[in-house]
Amino acid sequence: MLRDAMARRGVTREELARRVGVDVKTVDRWVDLPARTPRAAGRAAVAEVLGVDPGMLWPRAVRAAIKTGVDREIVASYAYRNECSPTVWSSLIDGAERDIFFAGYTSYFLWQEQPRAAERLRAKAKAGCRVRFLLGDPQSEVTRRREEVEDAVLSVSTRINITLEQLRKLGPLPGLEARFSDGHISLSVFGFDDEALVTPHIADLLGHDSPMLHLRRLQPDGLFDRFTHHAETLWEGGRPVPDVGAGS
Repeated sequence: MLRDAMARRGVTREELARRVGVDVKTVDRWVDLPARTPRAAGRAAVAEVLGVDPGMLWPRAVRAAIKTGVDREIVASYAYRNECSPTVWSSLIDGAERDIFFAGYTSYFLWQEQPRAAERLRAKAKAGCRVRFLLGDPQSEVTRRREEVEDAVLSVSTRINITLEQLRKLGPLPGLEARFSDGHISLSVFGFDDEALVTPHIADLLGHDSPMLHLRRLQPDGLFDRFTHHAETLWEGGRPVPDVGAGS
């Protein structure tokens, strides 16, 4: 099924590997060994490239992954955030039409892992999508204590300031907003319309070493709603960031 879908779209193994972010040998195994099935995030990324539903490519795996209750809102889970392919992030950004919400304490990784992040966000804001960043205050006591815990070469305040610099470079832009909050130091919620990537931060680990859930809203008061409610509550109580947004 995968071989046929690739042929119909005129996508080579090399191109699929590049666009999904895997080695060509991995694609070879997917094509030549039908029993070798990508993880849920990989299936979603391949299906997006080929313009089909994952169930058409791997019907058995999709059926086996069907869940009930709040579990069905879990699209994928990762033991480490950096196990998630950058194409998942880019597809979520590109697919959002109403609201993009980066409620990460620094969101520094965005500019490192998504070279076209600023271009994508600018286009989304100009198209009428609300783009928000909830960041830690680089001058706060919470930030200072976290820096002591992490003891990282690139400090928390430095990472926040890099994100602030990127946002200010976007220029006066209706739809772009940023606020400071201390309440999400141990939990990052990244929302894209009805999907979200959620990272609970563990002990002294950096964000990329912490686990992550990919959620899709399928019911009221489910996992998606609970986590996004947390981020929205902090947003409402947040402090505006100077020089970011329409009035900058």
